[in-house]
Amino acid sequence: MEEMLIELDPVDRITADAVGTPGSRVFYLQARKGDRIVTLILEKQQVQLLAASVVEILARIGKETGEGPPEEQMGLDEPVLPEWRTGRLSIGYEEQRDMLMLEAEELLTQEEEEQATGEGPADALSAIGPELTVEQEAEEEAAEPEEAEETRDAARARFWATREQMLSLARHGALICAAGRPLCPLCRNPLDPEGHDCPALNGHRQLGES
Repeated sequence: MEEMLIELDPVDRITADAVGTPGSRVFYLQARKGDRIVTLILEKQQVQLLAASVVEILARIGKETGEGPPEEQMGLDEPVLPEWRTGRLSIGYEEQRDMLMLEAEELLTQEEEEQATGEGPADALSAIGPELTVEQEAEEEAAEPEEAEETRDAARARFWATREQMLSLARHGALICAAGRPLCPLCRNPLDPEGHDCPALNGHRQLGES
């Protein structure tokens, strides 16, 4: 069974951004090396945790980190053509190279995950020590699997980046997550333009009604 691994070592640029309007945005992780662009779909929660974890890792390293690419250079390269939806992110720091390595594993369906064998990302990153693992559960497909379908391992992408590049990713990722729908001051859930049935009000009235 062949394993698919994409590795950009090192990246020329790396970013996390979103496309769409608040409430229906799609989040992406994108890295480029030369003419090779790799784009992956993320969940908003993954972007938030990735940003927070990068800041935490840099604080642990204890080295002065420069500003990195400016905010206006952190958008996505076109065309945005995602390879897959990400199920697991792992990040670690390689001290000898003074670089961070971010690995993204494809989100398999429940059946694909049960059939898959081989080394997982936790084993692959054990040498440098993963600092973050963010997972998204796969939804079980309703359709019956085809007989004699060949099993496969989850595809992986591995990106090596400088501390400055990852700090810029963290800052931009935090900004795009904060730019979504405003939160209800009572329940802290996102407010919808059509109205908000606040659980803190037991659903008796919408927020803002008298």
